[in-house]
Amino acid sequence: MIVLIHTSKVMRATPSNNRALTTPMLRESAEELADHLRTLSVEQLATVMEISPALATKTRALLADWGVEPDRQSPAIDSFAGDIYSGLRACDFSEGDRAYADQRLRILSGLYGILRPHDAVRPYRLEMGYRLPDRRYADLYDFWGDRIAACLPPQGAVVNLAAAEYHRTVTRFLARERFVTPRFLTVHPKTGEPRFVVVHAKIARGAFARWLLTNRVDEPEAITEFTEIGYRHDPALSRPREPAFVCKEFEGKGLSVRLHEQR
Repeated sequence: MIVLIHTSKVMRATPSNNRALTTPMLRESAEELADHLRTLSVEQLATVMEISPALATKTRALLADWGVEPDRQSPAIDSFAGDIYSGLRACDFSEGDRAYADQRLRILSGLYGILRPHDAVRPYRLEMGYRLPDRRYADLYDFWGDRIAACLPPQGAVVNLAAAEYHRTVTRFLARERFVTPRFLTVHPKTGEPRFVVVHAKIARGAFARWLLTNRVDEPEAITEFTEIGYRHDPALSRPREPAFVCKEFEGKGLSVRLHEQR
């Protein structure tokens, strides 16, 4: 069983702690994309990425610094810092957990295509939905085609915890029945009705991936046993291949820097 998540905009360069790093499976394509990104001006980056000129300037510097030199790489699993990764908390994985994650966890990326936890990466900024000026890269879904999906095992369940912008790169090419896509809902304190809360759901996806990996859950039928950060399986709201999990009181607030600051 493979677990799919996606990258975050926020990245950090982290030491490998002498762990052996692996080469991203589609690194040549990443180098090609990076070469193109380095040709774009600050103004073009600001337009393409819909960011401020100041952030575009920082992004251009980040891209200028990007490379594949072995001594400047970080493990992918330690390099992303968004809400999904707040829930995943890979920083306190045991060595056994990390080894198991390397077999089971896959991270979808705009620049690298797909990453294993210990693949060597450098910080960058490129979301899958960006449309770049050159016609060859104007649609990254066309650029990647079926190459990302081809990096996954030819059979077996895929627990899809990635955003639609990213999982489109694989769901278009693999059999629909292979995918299990959990939904995470939070009960509204006033109406009492379960609703989708973006930040809660992102943290829950990371916590769900953590639970699957650290507990070595390998059968799709067992995923309904998830009870972390306040969630419980709700059969009434579930659909075929889309199990629903509902929390009355979200217990993952302390995991997110953003939510922690709002307390």
